[in-house]
Amino acid sequence: MREYEMMFIIKPDLAEEEITEIKDRLRKIIDDFGGEFTDEVAGWGRKRMAYRIEDYAEGIYSLWHFKGQPETVQELDRVIKISDSLMRHIIIRKDEK
Repeated sequence: MREYEMMFIIKPDLAEEEITEIKDRLRKIIDDFGGEFTDEVAGWGRKRMAYRIEDYAEGIYSLWHFKGQPETVQELDRVIKISDSLMRHIIIRKDEK
C-alpha cells in the first residue's frame, strides 16, 4: 500500500451533522478499499482563505494521512468532485524514503 496525504475544504455554512456525514463518507471509502489511517485525522477548523471560492471567504479545513491503493484515491477523487459540499481538495502520494 502507498501512503497518501489528503487535504480538503468544506463549505463553512453547513450544519455540523452534514460535515460529520461528509467525513464519515470519505472514511468509509478508505475503509472499503482496505486503506488505513497512518496519523490522527487533523481538523484545522474554520480558516480564512487567501481568495474567495464560490463567494466564500472561509472554509473548514481537514488534513488526512492514510495508506491505500491507487483505486482508493480514484474513488475519493470521484466522490469529492461530484459533492457540492466540498470546495477544493488535493490528494498527494508521499514519496518512499
